[in-house]
Amino acid sequence: MAQRHKSAIKRHRQSIKRQARNLTIRTHVRHTVRDLREVIAKKDVAAAEAKLRSTMATVHKAATKGVLHRNRAARHIARLSRQIAALRTTEGVSA
Repeated sequence: MAQRHKSAIKRHRQSIKRQARNLTIRTHVRHTVRDLREVIAKKDVAAAEAKLRSTMATVHKAATKGVLHRNRAARHIARLSRQIAALRTTEGVSA
């Protein structure tokens, strides 16, 4: 806990609130990414593409708020997009 300074006490209060908010957002990102990976594992291209759009929005929003670094967010989205593209090509080959 902060010492006696009013500003330090307020800063500590703010950091606790920010930490809780960031944790919530980070957890939400992890859950949406996990859900998308489960859909990819089921090899359902249409559902995966729909889920990718919502996942991209969630990841971008977290990056905008500063919870995730923008390069990390871009890396997540690129890897997931690549997995779906690979899924699309394998489905096209087998069909």
